[in-house]
Amino acid sequence: MNDTIYDTLIIGGGPGGLTAAIYLRRFRRNIVVVDKGHSRLDLIPVTHNFPGFPDGIRGSQLLDNLRCQLGKYEGSVTEGDVTGLAREGELFVATLGERLVRARTVLLATGIADAGLPIENWHAAVAAGAVRLCPVCDGYDVIDKRIAVVSSAVNPVGHALFMRTFSTSVTLFERGDGVVLTPEQRAELDQAQVRCIASPLKGIGMTDDLQPVLHTADGEAYHADVVYPMLGESARSELAAGLGATLADCQELIVDQHQQTSVPGLYAVGDVTRGLNQISVAAGQAAVAATRIHARLPRRWRS
Repeated sequence: MNDTIYDTLIIGGGPGGLTAAIYLRRFRRNIVVVDKGHSRLDLIPVTHNFPGFPDGIRGSQLLDNLRCQLGKYEGSVTEGDVTGLAREGELFVATLGERLVRARTVLLATGIADAGLPIENWHAAVAAGAVRLCPVCDGYDVIDKRIAVVSSAVNPVGHALFMRTFSTSVTLFERGDGVVLTPEQRAELDQAQVRCIASPLKGIGMTDDLQPVLHTADGEAYHADVVYPMLGESARSELAAGLGATLADCQELIVDQHQQTSVPGLYAVGDVTRGLNQISVAAGQAAVAATRIHARLPRRWRS
């Protein structure tokens, strides 16, 4: 057992977790960052929606840059999976394999897990930009493309209407999981000139050159340049929930203006919290949380 008591345990090594780690190391805090390697940022072939990179940057490169920057302050990332989180007096105790990690505060940057939808060559299609996950992030990048959008239970037509900003060719496919469009929603689609395919979607294939082909229950096949599957998602908030943290829809954590959950000393940033899922939002939340954590921890004087 490691007897070190860390100022902060950061769970998740995506942009939110790494930004918080950089801030806290610059505050001279003793931290540990644990990451199990499932950052959605690693899936992004190029983001043009993050400030400071006018030609865009690969998601994996941005992660490497953040790790490198953390290394400048003698910080690093520990590979592993935190499987349990409990309280022990004033401390948090995390289970990391056979090791227990103790910390005064914890920051969760664990992100979200996408729901499933059968898509051929998933990783290759995402890397090629044929399958995209975030209309807000990259709608501008698919201007005038043939865009396919799959309906979602929470927002059946909203994403298709949003994408109509960028193209005259937007087609909405019904997921076939009980989502039924109202007459008002169909009228909205008609007014925006968004085509709606009523036969439920059964799967998404890819041509040899990674062009999406959407297959519906009536046997038809529809070709597109890009597809937004709108998979649905669930926040990876189990550790916080186990401590009694308050949750919103999709298991997202509710936090205050300092990014603290309803559990004192437990903070959360990025997609695991309720709000807009964006790299820049996660980074901003991390700055807020890290600064608050530093201010609330015992002072550390320079010796």
